[in-house]
Amino acid sequence: MEKHRNQTARDSMRSTMLPYGQQWIDDQDIEAVVGILRGDFITQGPAIEWFETKVAHYVGAKYAVAFTNGTAALHGACFAAGISAGDEVITTPITFLASSNCVLYQGGTPVFADIDMDSYNIDPEEIKLKLTDRTKAIIAVDFTGQPVEIDRISMLSRDRGIVLIQDAAHSLGASFSGRKIGGWADMTMFSFHPVKHITTGEGGIIVTDDEDYYRKLVLFRNHGMTKNPEELISNDGPWYYEMQELGYNYRMTDIQAALGVSQMDKLDSFVARRREIAAAYTEAFGGMKGLIVPKQHPSAESSWHLYVLRWDPQYFSADRETIFNELRSLNIGVHVHYIPVYMQPYYQKLGYRAGLCRNAEVYYQTAMTIPLFPRMTASDVSDVIDGVRRVYNKYYTGS
Repeated sequence: MEKHRNQTARDSMRSTMLPYGQQWIDDQDIEAVVGILRGDFITQGPAIEWFETKVAHYVGAKYAVAFTNGTAALHGACFAAGISAGDEVITTPITFLASSNCVLYQGGTPVFADIDMDSYNIDPEEIKLKLTDRTKAIIAVDFTGQPVEIDRISMLSRDRGIVLIQDAAHSLGASFSGRKIGGWADMTMFSFHPVKHITTGEGGIIVTDDEDYYRKLVLFRNHGMTKNPEELISNDGPWYYEMQELGYNYRMTDIQAALGVSQMDKLDSFVARRREIAAAYTEAFGGMKGLIVPKQHPSAESSWHLYVLRWDPQYFSADRETIFNELRSLNIGVHVHYIPVYMQPYYQKLGYRAGLCRNAEVYYQTAMTIPLFPRMTASDVSDVIDGVRRVYNKYYTGS
């Protein structure tokens, strides 16, 4: 049995690195971009609205505003929410830096609430503990593609008059209680980085049902400037424009938007393939003592941006770094998502300290992301499974 297992592992050795995530661009996507390059507008043209309309329709929102990237989109959401100096915004530490940096950009103070150890998402009970009279907003992050308990968090935000921003960078195509993510929060952000569910190269978007937020977002991404006659304070003529807020140049190009329109046609098939791969991983690793597979909330349907395995250190003779490096040596492109944000040197300079969120720190010490993206072949999936099993068998102590 052992000889057969080792032979299988040797057979699964790869000649090239399998990344943890990767875009899938086909001829249809390329033709869509070339069409823009041959047209009249490569930026500030009609493709932006096409893309915004397509995303808004898919998630069931009234409005969508596209940005250069997801970070810019979150910055816009914080601006629209009116976050400023003295305001506190509650978010999770297990996320990319942008989820809290966007608060700092507006002069606000990020407040980190601990995660639930089943979903790895922000814990609604921990949010309650962090509420103060200075809490202006909650930024709830759908980590790995699994939606937060958005029903509980949205009720909490409504009861307190707090703005709810859902950072759904990981969860385009996901749903909660049968309802697509994008229609629950006051504002929801989706990201289109190449490792996400669809890509525009770089890009992000905010969807909302609130017209006031929509208008503020449009203003903010374009230097705080408007030419809309209905919004002008005065009007010198058809050439006239006004800068009404201190905005930024966060405009998406038509090149990006055209790629996004084409990619949206494939979103459901991409998500379906991600779910197939995740199911294969869970079946393969679910019975391996010491490996903790992701748990799903019964009301949530993840779109599986990431698949995180946790390695319980009491069952292995090697530490996480050794296991990580061993898998990388097999050309399995594992990664770690994420270092708790408040552990970063910049946040430490702001006064944040280790020990702030115990669950987040325990999670971080044991987590490892394995490859998951729709273009993976059956052979790729088998390589990941064989590689994890090989390293598991090498270091598993059985204790």
